[in-house]
Amino acid sequence: MTVTVQIPTALRRLTAGTGRVQCSAANLEELFSALDEQFPDLKAHLRDEAGEIRRFLNVYVNEEDIRFLGGNTYFFQDGDEVLLVPSIAGGVS
Repeated sequence: MTVTVQIPTALRRLTAGTGRVQCSAANLEELFSALDEQFPDLKAHLRDEAGEIRRFLNVYVNEEDIRFLGGNTYFFQDGDEVLLVPSIAGGVS
């Protein structure tokens, strides 16, 4: 399956400014492995020390939260659009 991954501005410093990447991946595990290989600095922002998706990273497939599609068990369809959205805290205290 070929999927397109949209890299948000907050993570582009780890992808040499690349905003969109096409990857061949059947599921989230394969997608993250492909991204790890292409952008090694991105790895720590996708998975935790146990290899699980980071708690504050949201993954959307065709604008649907992947958790509602089955999470790690979801199999991509050819042409899926994947958006990685890190939670960013901030504001005035």
